[in-house]
Amino acid sequence: MVNTQNQIQEKKKAIEDSYKIVRILSKDIEGGMTIYAGLTKIKGISWSVSNAICVVLDLDRKRKIGSLTEDELKKILDFIKNPKFPEYLLNRRADFEEGLDKHLVSSDLELRKEFDIKRLKKIKNYRGFRHMSGLPLRGQRTKSNFRKNRRKGAGIKKKSKGGKK
Repeated sequence: MVNTQNQIQEKKKAIEDSYKIVRILSKDIEGGMTIYAGLTKIKGISWSVSNAICVVLDLDRKRKIGSLTEDELKKILDFIKNPKFPEYLLNRRADFEEGLDKHLVSSDLELRKEFDIKRLKKIKNYRGFRHMSGLPLRGQRTKSNFRKNRRKGAGIKKKSKGGKK
């Protein structure tokens, strides 16, 4: 009898957690998602980085993100800001300005990417010219793809309702 009441309480708590919304780094994540999948919703965190976070912080990957306590969320946030996992998982290795290995997330990542593109345009290298003209940067063919201002075919002219006059 006691065992079934505990199970019922656990199910109720799981249902409550699934409706809860967790906010990490200005990103809302549904409480019903697993920690492993939920962390990937944050820009700059891939599946492998999410896995590394779960392993290093000793969190169950299949646990719902809505069931995390405030302390666990704070640990995750601190770890994301100062990651301690292998350098091949970092998304900004040998930073152009400082030469350090970093891992950027959310708005920092977007801003840094924007500044990099502006720098390429300013120094007028090949990639900068490709960015300016809106063409692909990495050697893709452009004969059939990457066409701008494409329009649908002319189609059939609509008939007027009044008929000929």
